[in-house]
Amino acid sequence: MGKITGFMEYERIEEGYKPVPERLKNYREFVIGLDDAQANKQAARCMDCGTPFCNSGCPVNNIIPDFNDMVFRADWKNAIDTLHSTNNFPEFTGRICPAPCEAACTLNVNDDAVGIKSIEHAIIDRAWSEGWVKPVMPKHKTGKKVAVVGSGPAGMAAAQQLARTGHDVTLFEKNDRVGGLLRYGIPDFKMEKVHIDRRVEQMKAEGVNFRTGVMVGSLPKDSKVTNWAKESITPEQLQKDFDAVILTGGAEQSRDLPVPGRDLDGVHFAMEFLPQQNKVNAGDKVKGQLRADGKHVIVIGGGDTGSDCVGTSNRHGAVSVTQFELMPQPPEEENRPMTWPYWPIKLRTSSSHEEGCEREFAISTKELIGEKGKVTGLKTVRVEWKDGKMVEVPGSEQTLKADLVLLAMGFVSPVASVLDAFGVEKDNRGNAKAGTDFTGGYATNVPKVFAAGDIRRGQSLVVWAIREGRQAARAVDEFLMGYSDLPR
Repeated sequence: MGKITGFMEYERIEEGYKPVPERLKNYREFVIGLDDAQANKQAARCMDCGTPFCNSGCPVNNIIPDFNDMVFRADWKNAIDTLHSTNNFPEFTGRICPAPCEAACTLNVNDDAVGIKSIEHAIIDRAWSEGWVKPVMPKHKTGKKVAVVGSGPAGMAAAQQLARTGHDVTLFEKNDRVGGLLRYGIPDFKMEKVHIDRRVEQMKAEGVNFRTGVMVGSLPKDSKVTNWAKESITPEQLQKDFDAVILTGGAEQSRDLPVPGRDLDGVHFAMEFLPQQNKVNAGDKVKGQLRADGKHVIVIGGGDTGSDCVGTSNRHGAVSVTQFELMPQPPEEENRPMTWPYWPIKLRTSSSHEEGCEREFAISTKELIGEKGKVTGLKTVRVEWKDGKMVEVPGSEQTLKADLVLLAMGFVSPVASVLDAFGVEKDNRGNAKAGTDFTGGYATNVPKVFAAGDIRRGQSLVVWAIREGRQAARAVDEFLMGYSDLPR
């Protein structure tokens, strides 16, 4: 596994970034990946640790020590074959996954973890440049037809796995392009959409039929979810035309902020703001696009979606950007012996924060204020936690200027209309109720209807979506054929 003494000889090598002034001028990716020599040294740090916790830390169970060793030995072709054996889309995870595998790395107990994500990034980019990523054709056709509803990473993974085992797969997407939140949530500067497009072409060659602009069921009239569907199809028609249906939509219902002034102009969900810029980047014209030019922007929500709003606002030319987080500021360094190999709570500073952003912790919005129907500011209060409860700090009220307020407080559930249209039973969080047992896994209460990804587990990571899509594909294959050779 790499070089036996490599972890003692070499320090962790971080991927580079282009300078802030340069990257703020466009929406292109700005991460500078590892060159061959850097990848060799990074892979050499992988330890012969006996029990590689990184494997279990990774939701798709990437065989990390093996592909690290292959990169160390410059065996790039076998490295991508090993990576693809567990992960359909390493170009997605190598760019936007937060790398729970690195938190679980044995070296992370008392040193800097192996840069697994950067190695994965290097492997897949090398594979595309060398022409090693090709369609994988089925050995035979089964005659079975499967509909996949939702073209995010869960849907794409499920569709690809099922097509490769010989089923006729049709993937339905309500938006005008494939990719789900990868397409219309993740900013282009974090992941350019050519990575999705290349996979779509591969999947088309493998036999997947894509139908975009098709809504299964209907969205509620008051929905704020971006929707460009031009036609619709009923669940009954899908159940009639297909032998199995997999629901793989996202958790698109944004968490709202129920305070006075919420209805003021200039207060929007992040998922109203981010998709519009992605469409513009794709060459579309968006009438009345939400923009941050010359504005004081406040982003409410301290997670990745909020960070994406920060980066996009800075590229628009915002005067100032402030991000709110309800929780107190976490420590800059985690207590590793106490948290390893689990995901630690610590202060995480994204590339968007480094581009210009004030971060406010332990702060709550009491009211949105405005003039002539348009937001002009927020009334806030500091909060602290006592006996497990959040309480306001007396005398900490203040008013902050804001011309644009973006709500990025997470997502509470999938849009209920699709599940309701199929009659799928929901859990107490509004997600599709479906277990993950290998026998009958991912099946809902509705015959031959399955659910996977965020629509089943709630808001989560791209790597979890890929895992669930792959496992649901196996469950459906076993349901249709009585057995399955697809990996678990």
